[in-house]
Amino acid sequence: MAEIQRVIEESVPGKQVTIAHVIASPIPEVYECLGIDELGAIGILTLSPFETSIIAADIAAKAASVQVGFLDRFTGSVIIAGDVDSVETALRAVCDTLRRGLGYTVPDITKT
Repeated sequence: MAEIQRVIEESVPGKQVTIAHVIASPIPEVYECLGIDELGAIGILTLSPFETSIIAADIAAKAASVQVGFLDRFTGSVIIAGDVDSVETALRAVCDTLRRGLGYTVPDITKT
């Protein structure tokens, strides 16, 4: 009989942005699955502590002409949408503000 292995995943809150990514030209199914309007590019953020998602969405919406498509304060996920330049500007504003103002660790913004 094969031995069953269990994996326990834990979230250890640190002050960090784990993903900051721009999808420049998503396929229509991505918008449909997310339940958001097709506005051009999509920006994805994952953050911890998870409540930072609220701060990030506010910063993003104030920094550029983007719409907040999704915000989950229980997982730290934020989805924004708008034209490519606006999404990039918004993600840069979030990462810069969290790094400089709150001492967060942030990754480079990636793009596909």
